[in-house]
Amino acid sequence: MNTVKVRKTEELEAEQLGAHIGEIVRLHGSIYKIRKMSSFAFVLLRTKRQMVQCVYEPAYARFALEELKEEACVRFTAEVIREERSRSGYDLHLLEVEILSEPEEVSPVVINQKRVNTSIENLLDYRPITLRNEKERAVFQIQARICQAFREFLDGQHFTEIHTPKLVAAGAEGGANIFSLSYFGEQAYLAQSPQFYKQMMVGVFERVYEIAPVFRAEKHDTARHLNEYTSVDFEIGYIENFEDIMAMEQEMLRCTFARLQETCGAELSLLKAEVPVITEIPRIRFSEAKELVSCVYKRAFSEKLDFEPEEEKLLCEYVKKTTGSDFVFVTHYPSAKRPFYAMDSRENPAVTESFDLLFRGLEVTTGGQRIHNYREQMEKIESRGMHVEAFESYLMMHRCGMPPHGGLGLGLERFTARLLGFENVRNASLFPRDIHRLIP
Repeated sequence: MNTVKVRKTEELEAEQLGAHIGEIVRLHGSIYKIRKMSSFAFVLLRTKRQMVQCVYEPAYARFALEELKEEACVRFTAEVIREERSRSGYDLHLLEVEILSEPEEVSPVVINQKRVNTSIENLLDYRPITLRNEKERAVFQIQARICQAFREFLDGQHFTEIHTPKLVAAGAEGGANIFSLSYFGEQAYLAQSPQFYKQMMVGVFERVYEIAPVFRAEKHDTARHLNEYTSVDFEIGYIENFEDIMAMEQEMLRCTFARLQETCGAELSLLKAEVPVITEIPRIRFSEAKELVSCVYKRAFSEKLDFEPEEEKLLCEYVKKTTGSDFVFVTHYPSAKRPFYAMDSRENPAVTESFDLLFRGLEVTTGGQRIHNYREQMEKIESRGMHVEAFESYLMMHRCGMPPHGGLGLGLERFTARLLGFENVRNASLFPRDIHRLIP
């Protein structure tokens, strides 16, 4: 598909410049940095996808260097000169400039160094500016490519992309971690998950996915929690068991990493990201994983029904040492800790046909098989003391017949943070929403 041009123009994209050595060209962007030397200056231009090094020499330029300001938006006319010492193989020697706009004030944070050397609070407070830093914006160029790769894979596996409501009448997971609001005089909530709707759509399309925001009203003030994050969800019908879901995710991740190597080499290199090589992701039952961590690391555990954050880190550390894998599937979580729609194991009803995927010490995915039989689902709802009336529209699909199905939800920001080696998930969120932050 050809790029749609906003207007008829002879301006080039940065990626096209190498094919025009010896020619005079035009291009636009923002002045990222001006480095004055003794007899000339380097002018680094930030274009939509990459930085372009320009050279200002008084003998050739038809304007004064003093006319240029960092963060000014400009249109340059320049000659493309071969330069073997440049990473791109060429330099742009500036001839003319058209200044489109200039900043009214100096940036409150220095953004044109190798990294934005400030606290995470400042980094986020000045987000519209700090995202202009080369490394900061590379994070979200990579994140965009992750989503693109997920979509390419799922489309290739005959999934249908759907868009589900974010204003709902009931939470998919219930509990207190749900935002409520008034909806024309009635109570409504922000969606915790597209769970109910993606299950419904399995009855329509068999395979569906969505990449969209979800909301959790959890009062966690940690480096791993957000109150709004992007969830990558898919759901599959006619599965044999929940192993099919894990197999699908494993292949999706393998293909995604290969695609990132093709499309984001420069950004991955800039951020020194170590991209995992996936062959077969190890699998371990929850109860066995708890015992393993306890025995290997001589650590008593107080939480019996879930992992503590430190246990996740230690399990991943052990798996990395013994198998070389950056990932591990933990399966068969206790039924008491899983939602009412999770299918209990036939062998042991105390556990579910479910899993989490841990990536470099952090849970990034939760998934499993769902209950598709109407009577089984009714029994589980009633056994938990829940009100059946609140789930009438959800149960409609069960009453009218559903295939065996299951799926997962992957946290995009957590996944990106682990890939790029960030300890704080906020570094991988464009404009984070946590218990302290509602702007910018």
